[in-house]
Amino acid sequence: MGSVDHFAYPGDGEGPLRRVELSAFAIDVHAVSNEDFAAFVANTGYRTESEALGWSFVFAGLLPDDHPPTRAAADAPWWRQVEGASWRSPEGPGSGIADRLDHPVVHVSWHDAAAYARWAGKSLPSEAQWERAARGGLELQPYPWGDQLTPDGEHRMNVWQGVFPTENSLDDGWYATCPVDSYEPNGFGLYNMTGNVWEWCRDWFDIFHEPSPSLDPAGPPDGDLKVLKGGSFLCHESYCLRYRTAARQGLTPDSATSNTGFRCVRAPGR
Repeated sequence: MGSVDHFAYPGDGEGPLRRVELSAFAIDVHAVSNEDFAAFVANTGYRTESEALGWSFVFAGLLPDDHPPTRAAADAPWWRQVEGASWRSPEGPGSGIADRLDHPVVHVSWHDAAAYARWAGKSLPSEAQWERAARGGLELQPYPWGDQLTPDGEHRMNVWQGVFPTENSLDDGWYATCPVDSYEPNGFGLYNMTGNVWEWCRDWFDIFHEPSPSLDPAGPPDGDLKVLKGGSFLCHESYCLRYRTAARQGLTPDSATSNTGFRCVRAPGR
C-alpha cells in the first residue's frame, strides 16, 4: 500500500510504502449504479441525507448559465450549494437519472453508502481492500493498468482534461460521470477503480500508517473523516492528481457531492 514521496500530497498521508496481507474478499465489479440504488430505495423507502437536508453540493460546470446564484464552498468555488439536489436530481430540480441509470449513484454520504451495503448483505471496503482491488495484481504502479496515464494515447479513465475548472476538452469522451462499466477493466476485471467518482471506504481517515507488515488493517477506531479513494471526473493534475491507486482523501461521513459514490465488498461464500 501507499506511494513514494514524489507522488504524495503531504496532508493526504499516502506514505510510507508498506506491505499488507489481506484475507480473501469479493468486491463489486463496478460502482453502485443509479439503477442499483433505486432498487434499494424502492425496497426500503430509504431517504438519503441530502434529501433530508434539502440540498447538496453540485459542480458549477453542470449547472445552466441562468442558474440562480447560490452559496459556493469557500476554498473550492466550483462547488455550489443547490437546493433540491440529490441522487434522484443530481443537478437539482428539473434534472433526473432516467438517461443515466447505468451511471454511478452520486450525492450519497458515507452513511447512505453503508445503509445500502447492509441492505445488500455486504459492507464498504476497507481502504486496504479497495487499494488491493484497484491495483489489479500490479505492484508499485500508479494506475490500475500500469505506469502510463494514457498508454498508446488511449484514455483508461474519466478525469478532467483541459484547464480546470473552466475548460474540459472531453478527450476521454465525458464531461461528468460515465457508465459504471466504461473503459477497459483492470487485471481483476474491475471497472473505473480510478476516475469517474470518488468511492467511500469503511475506514476512518488518518495520515499515520504503521510501516511494518500488517494483516487486514482497518484504520483507526474513530475519527472525524472517512476515507475516499480513486479520484473522480473532476480530478486534474493542476490541483488534484489523485486519480491513482494510492491516492486518498478524507471527508466527513455526512458529506455528499456530485462526484462521490461507492462500491461494496463481502467475504467469499456470503
